[in-house]
Amino acid sequence: MHDHRPELERLALGVAEIDALDLYLGLVADWGERVNLTGAKSAIERVAVLVVPALVLRSHLRPGGLLDVGSGNGSPGLVLALLEHDRPVVLLEPRSRRWAFLLEAARQAGRPDARILRERHDQYRGPAMANVLLRGLRLPLAQIEPLIAAGGQALLSADAAEIGLPQPSPGVYVYRPGVSRET
Repeated sequence: MHDHRPELERLALGVAEIDALDLYLGLVADWGERVNLTGAKSAIERVAVLVVPALVLRSHLRPGGLLDVGSGNGSPGLVLALLEHDRPVVLLEPRSRRWAFLLEAARQAGRPDARILRERHDQYRGPAMANVLLRGLRLPLAQIEPLIAAGGQALLSADAAEIGLPQPSPGVYVYRPGVSRET
């Protein structure tokens, strides 16, 4: 059994949020033995690598839906879905084993309504979203733009960001179509 509760309690989350994230992180640990989901092996590492960066992104989300491109292990998209039940969420993951993990984790952790699609960003035909997330996946901005709703944004991690994008928090870069990159 994996106990992530002590680490999650340090993040000032509610009981329901801790319950959902503890279940999700336990599934990451269990599935990680068969599917390469993360290099984080301990509860402390999993919270630091999978939950804390999602909490940083949470403070930058705009109202509206969320699209996580290349969801993999569920961070940040599924983590945010577990924290914000009223937000529509779509997770894109083309790899079959990771897609299966995301389906099961969303169902067990309390977000069976999240749309989890086994497809790449360039195959997605659903609606554009207010918040498009990319972590660890480098794509040209021109390929990201069609996924972003009018007035929306893409939040990219440092390894996914282009030089010259505004950086509101360490490790977070923002791209807003039609808005100067300096703002």
